[in-house]
Amino acid sequence: YFVINTNQSINQSIVGNNMQSNQGNIPVVQGFSVSSPSAVNHARPSSPYHATQQEDYGTGFNGQKGDQQPKKFNDLFFAILFYAHLGIMGVLLATTVGGNNGDGGGVNFAFGMVYFCSVCGIFATGLSTVALGFMMSFASSLIKISLFFQVGCSFAIGMLGLMSGAIMMAVIGFISFLFGICYAYAVWSRIPFAAANLNTALCGVKSNLGVAVVAYFFLFLGFGWAIWWSIVAGDMMANYGNGVAFLFFLSYYWTQQVLSNTVHVTTAGVIGTWWFAPNEASSCCSKAIGDSFSRATTYSFGSICFGSLIVAFVQALRALNRMLRDNEDAQILVCIIDCILGCIESIIEYFNKWAYVYVGLYGYSYLDAGRNVITLFQNKGWTTIITDDLAENVLFMMSVVIGLITGLVGLIVASLDQNIFANLNVENPGSAGFLVGFLVGFVLASILMSVVASAVNTVIVCFAEGPNEFEAHHPELS
Repeated sequence: YFVINTNQSINQSIVGNNMQSNQGNIPVVQGFSVSSPSAVNHARPSSPYHATQQEDYGTGFNGQKGDQQPKKFNDLFFAILFYAHLGIMGVLLATTVGGNNGDGGGVNFAFGMVYFCSVCGIFATGLSTVALGFMMSFASSLIKISLFFQVGCSFAIGMLGLMSGAIMMAVIGFISFLFGICYAYAVWSRIPFAAANLNTALCGVKSNLGVAVVAYFFLFLGFGWAIWWSIVAGDMMANYGNGVAFLFFLSYYWTQQVLSNTVHVTTAGVIGTWWFAPNEASSCCSKAIGDSFSRATTYSFGSICFGSLIVAFVQALRALNRMLRDNEDAQILVCIIDCILGCIESIIEYFNKWAYVYVGLYGYSYLDAGRNVITLFQNKGWTTIITDDLAENVLFMMSVVIGLITGLVGLIVASLDQNIFANLNVENPGSAGFLVGFLVGFVLASILMSVVASAVNTVIVCFAEGPNEFEAHHPELS
């Protein structure tokens, strides 16, 4: 996870037993300040959102620890834009359901999609729950499996390209396979550290299981959104062709990103409170959960929409670019464009995951949060945070597996009832069922898995700010 300057040591676990923090800096998490670890042990902290506020707010950042920001609506324009987009989708939904010249086709198509997405969604929800419990018990083993999973996927892509005659695809797949082997060998020694990091995050989540309820709430919102979007996008693209595909891809990915990032920001606030003030975040229905959720859906919602729109725009471009793969004369160009867009998407998502931790902890605006957290890492001597993401590899692997299994369920359902996708004029309803099922399963699983990913990222940031506080509050993990 960390590349440390040569004058520092990484010969310690995530708890940082012997690391010393700057005692002169007072950590402030969601309005709660801690003067010293011992002070917390002798006095019950006040509510994270209703503590006595410090005199100096603003966006100033000392490079060591963040400061609580005044309660205001950050990046409000993007929140308004997001709600306006949902309003338009609502109008299109009403038009779709009540349209088709009154012959009932729109209603039948809508009910067919509701039935299909309901089956896939219920299955994916149950499978995600089982996967979360399994992951808590076998963190280290799953990290190792995820490395083999990446290498295996690269090899499969190379073989698929070789068998299909797509030389460029085969070359990229086998090169990725070789790099994957080298990467696994290089990071194998860091697996215990990553497992300890993951276990620490899971302990924080298990101490505040109510945050899982928040994730399930957004999971069901994502479930409803998948149905909503499928009905509208399917009908509009059937009537107007692929010319409107980009707008609907943008709509889908933006909403999906907003749902995931709202969970991310909420979890960051809860885990931050658990780190610095465990008495305020140590129960299923702790006040930290309600306060963090409230802040994420009000004052910080515009910041969430802002960063989510940037990622969604790139994702929509990639989705549109993939539609061009049917043109055999442009395979190389499509592959290059997809690679470039993929790199841009990864960079933006990398920035977002750290920025949203500071949004959840202190209420900074999107751009201020990203700038401040990167400054924190630089000032602490962490010249780079390697995108190993060994823990997140596990979460992504589980989401993909859940998506694939759900896709198989969708294929079976679509094959049994081929009228579900009749309005889309597709030649193979089974393939459409698999794709939609995979999309539903992957999205729902990724929303739930984002709780753990957010907790892992928050643990890293909190460790940078206050390792001594963690050792004082959670000695059993140190």
